Amino acid sequence: MVMNPIGNLNKIFESRIRLGVMSMLMVNEEISFNDLKEMLEVTDGNLASHLSTLEENGYLKVHKGFIGRKTNTTYSITKNGEKAFKSHLAALEAMIRFNQ
Repeated sequence: MVMNPIGNLNKIFESRIRLGVMSMLMVNEEISFNDLKEMLEVTDGNLASHLSTLEENGYLKVHKGFIGRKTNTTYSITKNGEKAFKSHLAALEAMIRFNQ
């Protein structure tokens, strides 16, 4: 009996915002909060909530600093986050192949 690969999907990445954040971090070393907000077209609070979820699960690192007198927060993906996201993408690909 062939197992349906849907069970291998990661529930953390079901949100389009978290999926977008992880996709961007896979191809960029780090991204600022404001750039993420602009690219994903979300509010500060909404983005902050999703970033917290990713951070709590160990999928991204937060870097707080200053540019002049303004705070600057950037994010980067962790090794664990990269591994989890690649597994999620592999599960999506397996699902597509399974249903063909």
